[in-house]
Amino acid sequence: MSIFGKLFGGGKKKSSHIPEKNRGVHMPELNLPIDEKFTIYFKKNGGKFLYCDSFEEVSFALKNIVEENNWKDCSFFSIDHKLEEKFSKHIKFSKSIQKSTVFFTTCEHLIAQNGSILISSNQLKEKKMNELPDNFIVYATTSQLTSSLGDGLKSIKKKYQGSIPANITTIKHFRSNIKEEDFLSYGSTSKNLYLILMEDL
Repeated sequence: MSIFGKLFGGGKKKSSHIPEKNRGVHMPELNLPIDEKFTIYFKKNGGKFLYCDSFEEVSFALKNIVEENNWKDCSFFSIDHKLEEKFSKHIKFSKSIQKSTVFFTTCEHLIAQNGSILISSNQLKEKKMNELPDNFIVYATTSQLTSSLGDGLKSIKKKYQGSIPANITTIKHFRSNIKEEDFLSYGSTSKNLYLILMEDL
C-alpha cells in the first residue's frame, strides 16, 4: 500500500457511524425519526424523560416523580386551570410561586433539533424563568413534537393567527447537565426538569 493510502484511509473501510456521545457540535444532524432525535438531545441536555401510552400511565409517572423527590407535602404552581383540574387528585396546587416547590406546566412544542421545550405566555403569562420554582414538570403529547424551532414558531403563528402569544422562549439548559465551567450556558436559567410525554398519535 502506498504511503498516501496509509495516511488517507486506504485498506478496509470502516463504518462511518459515530455514536451520539462522541459527535461534535458541528457535525451534520442525525438522520433519525423526530421522536428519537428529540429524546437523544433532550437527555443530552440533562432532562428526565417519561413516555406514557395512557392517562393512567401519566398519573403513575407523576406519582413516581413526587415520591422520588419527596414532594408529597409540597405545593405545585401552575397557570393552566385545565391542568390543575386534570391532576388535582394527585398533587396539591398553590397560587403562590414563593410557596411552591414545583412548576407544573404544558408547552407549545418539543423541538427535536436541539431537545428544547418551546413555551409562551400561555404557560408563563408575564412571569420570567428566574421567578419560577427550580423544579419543572412539563406535560406534553407526541403531536407537539416538531423538527426545528422555525417549524415550531410557524405552527404557533398558524394556530393563534391574529393573537400570537407573547413571551415565547425555549428551555434547553437542565440543571443535571450544567457545569460551572460551561460558558455556553452563562446567563441562562437552568431547571431540574421532568418531561411526561403521552402518546396521542
